[in-house]
Amino acid sequence: MPTPLTRTLMLNGRRLAVSVDDGAEDLLYVLRDRLGQHGPRFGCGVSQCGACTVLVDGEIIRSCVTPLNTVAEGASVETLDALDADGTPNPLQRTFVEKQAAQCAYCVNGIVMGSLGWLRQRKAAGDTSVPSEDEIAAFLSGKSSASTFDYICRCGAHRRMIEAIRQAAPEVLA
Repeated sequence: MPTPLTRTLMLNGRRLAVSVDDGAEDLLYVLRDRLGQHGPRFGCGVSQCGACTVLVDGEIIRSCVTPLNTVAEGASVETLDALDADGTPNPLQRTFVEKQAAQCAYCVNGIVMGSLGWLRQRKAAGDTSVPSEDEIAAFLSGKSSASTFDYICRCGAHRRMIEAIRQAAPEVLA
């Protein structure tokens, strides 16, 4: 039998409460269906592609496999929807457009959020060096100590994505 749950979250800087009939409902569906967030997307449903990536308390997570009842009360949840809320694109968004780093763009939301989280984590750890192309490629492929997640893009825009992340890194790390 489902267990109802009300959880207070800081969603993109706004405090709000969300009630669900089943606390085990995945965060992705809560964000999209109940809270109007269109950044995280359903891709695979098994934490492999990255389209659903969001940041929870700064941690990179796959929202398609994260039940709401595992998200801490009062947690900060950040989605792509907040990155240009003031009308100014985040450096990663801007460089992805400049480099034309997407074709279908289905995966881009997750890749931007994962990359943003990764760069912020580097900065918090005191590493403000611009990552090399190899480091970025390792991050995106899940072959980095910073991430066990990989990001799957079927259109073949990875080279341009790597360039876009590298170009935006100095601003994010500043």
